Amino acid sequence: MVMAVVEKTALLDEKMNEVFDWSDATLPVRDALWDHFMESNGHNTDETEASMKEIDAKSDADVRSYVEDNLKK
Repeated sequence: MVMAVVEKTALLDEKMNEVFDWSDATLPVRDALWDHFMESNGHNTDETEASMKEIDAKSDADVRSYVEDNLKK
C-alpha cells in the first residue's frame, strides 16, 4: 500500500525574502518561526515544538498573517 505525502503548509519551506518583500532573510519561514518562538519563550525547546505544531496545523494564509503580525520589524 502506497501512502500519499501531503504537503501541509508549503509556505513554511519558502525563503523569507521570497515570501515577504519586507524581509531580507534567506532562511525558510519555518526556521524564522522556530527562532521567534525560541526567543520569546526563553529558549524552551518543548514550548517551541508545541508552538510549531500549532503553526503546522494552520493554513498558508494564517501562517502568513502570523508572520506579518509577529516577525515584521
